[in-house]
Amino acid sequence: MDLPTFWFCLIALLWLGYLFLEGFDFGVGMLLPVLGRRNEERRVLINTIGPVWDGNEVWLIVAGGATFAAFPGWYASLFSTAYLPFLLLLVALIGRGVAFEYRGKVDTVRWRRNWDVVIVLASWISPLIVGLVLSASVFGLPLDANGDRVGAWWTIFTVPNVIGALAVCGFSLLHGAVFLSLKTEGEIRERARRFALMAGVPLLLPVIALVFIAQLREGETWTWVPLVIALVAALAGLARLYQWRDGQAFALQGVALAGVVVTLFGALWPNVIPSTLDPAWSLSIADTASSPYTLTVMTWVAAFGTPAVLIYQGWTYWVFRKRIGTKHIPPVHVPSA
Repeated sequence: MDLPTFWFCLIALLWLGYLFLEGFDFGVGMLLPVLGRRNEERRVLINTIGPVWDGNEVWLIVAGGATFAAFPGWYASLFSTAYLPFLLLLVALIGRGVAFEYRGKVDTVRWRRNWDVVIVLASWISPLIVGLVLSASVFGLPLDANGDRVGAWWTIFTVPNVIGALAVCGFSLLHGAVFLSLKTEGEIRERARRFALMAGVPLLLPVIALVFIAQLREGETWTWVPLVIALVAALAGLARLYQWRDGQAFALQGVALAGVVVTLFGALWPNVIPSTLDPAWSLSIADTASSPYTLTVMTWVAAFGTPAVLIYQGWTYWVFRKRIGTKHIPPVHVPSA
């Protein structure tokens, strides 16, 4: 495997990590008004992701940075085409982070309700945009021979791309419910489990449509394997959740996501962005890759940096692994002025 192909696979792995970790973050925020009926219950939901949400967002930064450094042509064409959706994503992520920090600063119903609205809206907007942009990279953009977008920015809103947006949103919603079933206890856990079992199959329908569109359009024979694995793992996860095996259900959701990502990036290879105007104008891995020296340096940095990040993040999840409920929530304390 040459270095450009290696970094293409590594970027796919980074997106897998981001979708898996930030996916349940988004899902918890989306479910805040659904599963949290009282302020104490909403505090429980927020506290399940409080120690980890900011670390999960690092995966998005690393994925974007790796794309910029390893494939500047890919980065330039994708980000210039989707600069308005990316700007909205940035605003949503910033607003979401601020809401987590400021929600408990003032002990009034109106204050908390306003910040809850920010959390919920940002948690819905973010996965929609992530799915839209990732699908645009897989299914293609109207690029000319120079790799520039032809037409207005809203040309990104094609049927497959919108399905991709709904797929990431639906997966995040289901993933968040399974995560809450794993991390909470009492009534909140029962509500999360019941929601996941009732809405699981409908929420997976856009994901199924997405992978089949990618497979039938550009897939290879071997990409049927991860596609089937994804379907089996997703259904098996719901079955294990029905049997109260929350941890196994959560892990199987990860297996299903891995199968989806491998199918999508396998269908994309050897391109990074197909051109919908002319296949000859598609941006390939070879055409957009950085110099061998740059990729070599990046590989050495990743070889030492990646294990350290994984160890630290794994330790964080281990420390905060226990279930929580309303009995673990202390009284509201507002610092005096």
